[in-house]
Amino acid sequence: MRPIRWILPIALLLSTGCATTGGPKPVPEPGPETESATITGTASFYAHHFHGHKTASGQVYDENELTAAHRTLPFGTQVRVTNLKNDRSVVVTVNDRGPHNRHRVIDVSRHAADLLGFVSAGTTRVRLQVIADP
Repeated sequence: MRPIRWILPIALLLSTGCATTGGPKPVPEPGPETESATITGTASFYAHHFHGHKTASGQVYDENELTAAHRTLPFGTQVRVTNLKNDRSVVVTVNDRGPHNRHRVIDVSRHAADLLGFVSAGTTRVRLQVIADP
């Protein structure tokens, strides 16, 4: 029996949400025409379990820093995250990949979630705005 080589590429396409219409849309790449581009969606924060573990960028995750995981933005990109429920905002630096839940647009550090005021809720609706690229 011949191996079916198209299964993996299709599975990857489906798992990233590229072949579906649901789920969050990625934040546009930073640049002169997209610096003020925004997106809204659901944010969550890293569990304490990940504190001290390496991120995709190679940095060690510190829950007391203002960092975040995003699927497509380059490492080092600074993003203003605004909690739409209370209008609090923080600037985080992307240093990891995620979130792995396709219904979320960003995972922020515990400290960022605390400043945004959603630690007890676990998730919240946010607006993302790229403010500086690496």
